[in-house]
Amino acid sequence: MTATKTASKKAVSKKGAPVEDVSGKAAPARSATGKRAASPAAAAKKSVSKKAAPAKAVAKKAAPAKVAAKRTAPASSDGTKTTATKTAAKKSAPAKAAAKKTAVKKAPPGQPSVAEPPRDESHTALVRRARRINRELAEVYPYAHPELDFQNPFQLIVATVLSAQTTDLRVNQTTPALFAKYPTPEDLAEANAEEVEEILRPTGFFRAKTKSVIGLSKALRDDFGGEVPGRLEDLVKLPGVGRKTAFVVLGNAFGRPGITVDTHFQRLVRRWKWTEQTEPDKIEAAVGALFPKSEWTMLSHHVIFHGRRICHARKPACGACPVAPLCPAYGEGETDPEKARKLLKYEKGGFPGQRLNPPQSYLDAGGIPAPPLGAG
Repeated sequence: MTATKTASKKAVSKKGAPVEDVSGKAAPARSATGKRAASPAAAAKKSVSKKAAPAKAVAKKAAPAKVAAKRTAPASSDGTKTTATKTAAKKSAPAKAAAKKTAVKKAPPGQPSVAEPPRDESHTALVRRARRINRELAEVYPYAHPELDFQNPFQLIVATVLSAQTTDLRVNQTTPALFAKYPTPEDLAEANAEEVEEILRPTGFFRAKTKSVIGLSKALRDDFGGEVPGRLEDLVKLPGVGRKTAFVVLGNAFGRPGITVDTHFQRLVRRWKWTEQTEPDKIEAAVGALFPKSEWTMLSHHVIFHGRRICHARKPACGACPVAPLCPAYGEGETDPEKARKLLKYEKGGFPGQRLNPPQSYLDAGGIPAPPLGAG
């Protein structure tokens, strides 16, 4: 039996099987290359490890699927937030930050960035921004005034009717001859229409305007004793007089607050996002709600002055605008300061104004009187 075991050990030894060392432990057999062969147990363990590796990789690939499942998990029936809701909230944070960044318009080099009012601007924020714009304009145009020459309510109401579809300058150059010949409502009511038409020809639409001013004068003579009434409901009954004309007269001849919604006013309040309305009556109501009634008349002058001098209809001078940081429409016009300054009109551009006889405050501020009709 012992001989058989010994022979077996020798045979295994020759084939590279483990051979006992001096310590009595089996030493690993060497392969044909001289490297020690792994024990059967280690080989088995390594084999299992290799087989398990793909399984781990599959598990890793499955992890995103679990995350996706969490993201798409519906809200629980009891209304509590799910993991999907929390994940969406985390993802929306960078989007909100990006939205805030885009709220600032990029300005050309050397110019300040202009903040755009948010789309979801609250009513309170709108009121504050609108009133700040008015304060800024009051500093720029402390001499703002009605740009029609007049000496009494009758002259103002006639001049305002004539200002339709023409400039105040053209009206101011025309009315001296009209009032010299027909100084009172009674005089104009009895005037020869053809003679009046000839005087009013430079203002355009002179036949229709002649009919209006003669009809207006007759109504003043017959219904109001030759005096211009100081109430809105009476003024709008007169021929050729609408709310805009009525508020010009009330605000500037009687000192009663009113908003004058002319073409300049309509354009600017929509550019500033004070209102999206397009009808004059609705614009008047919307803007009036943003300001104290006591500010309505001067607000109208500030806005109209700005519309005529800087914020023009076709090419606003954005680069020279004092309220650019508060204007959502910044960039619609010329933003280069040097080029924008060349677009300024009237006293801002060093040119004559629209009145032949402007207020002294306007002259003190550097304003230049307009020339009479035919001068120069």
